[in-house]
Amino acid sequence: MRLFKTPIAALLTTAVAGSFALTSFADHHGGGHASLEALAAGAHRSAENIARNDARHPVETLEFFGLEADMTVIEILPSTGWYTEIIAPYVRDQGKLYAAHFSPNASLSYMAPNLRNFEAKMSSDPSLYGKVTIRHLNPPHEVVIAPAESADMALTFRNVHNWIMADQQNEFFATFFAALKPGGILGVVEHRAKPDAGMEVMKTSGYVTEAYVIELAEAAGFEFVASSEINANPKDPTVHPRGVWTLPPNFRMGDEDREKYAAIGESDRMTLKFRKPL
Repeated sequence: MRLFKTPIAALLTTAVAGSFALTSFADHHGGGHASLEALAAGAHRSAENIARNDARHPVETLEFFGLEADMTVIEILPSTGWYTEIIAPYVRDQGKLYAAHFSPNASLSYMAPNLRNFEAKMSSDPSLYGKVTIRHLNPPHEVVIAPAESADMALTFRNVHNWIMADQQNEFFATFFAALKPGGILGVVEHRAKPDAGMEVMKTSGYVTEAYVIELAEAAGFEFVASSEINANPKDPTVHPRGVWTLPPNFRMGDEDREKYAAIGESDRMTLKFRKPL
């Protein structure tokens, strides 16, 4: 078990604040738990994370996927936990959240530190994140991200391009299929390439065609349910010097043409919903 060197007083203060925030949300909205709207703009989130709501549309996206407070949910590779801040407290009391994060044994140097930072975040506020179960996802070695056929929903946000780069896309989709119960939902948000983009573009730019994501999901056994333009950005031409990372929030070009890329905003994104057959 990893021990985090966080002062007890600070943990207690954070826990009380988080508990008060959730109680305030529930009281204000007249329900037994915080609404997605309240959590997306909650005091437990940084100003920087809240500011990205306008580009990421978390409430509309989660509603499109059909998230309910009593569901067992898997968030796939949550990175710093931007979406976890909303999903974890939403399902805390009635449902369950598995965070399928990087493995400490992962080969790429950034993965283990990213996992440690996420673990520290989850332990820092038990009132919000104390019921989150962290699992490691590292195909083909670590692929049990929840008990078999136990989850109602699996969600992945802007990850498919990384799996394509690693040539592991089929392994990842097979993992989600195994963890979802029959009738379970897979929700995918991904940077969207132009329809005629080839595999070389998808392996280098961070953009993926909508048709290829559907092909991957169907090859794993999923049925395509619906798509949404919630996260579309028609201003994004999708061809940039440093791929999708040219755009905010990364700005890989530094100050070069920064105003131009800031005006485009975050990437054009597909939002796709799939179902595991009954």
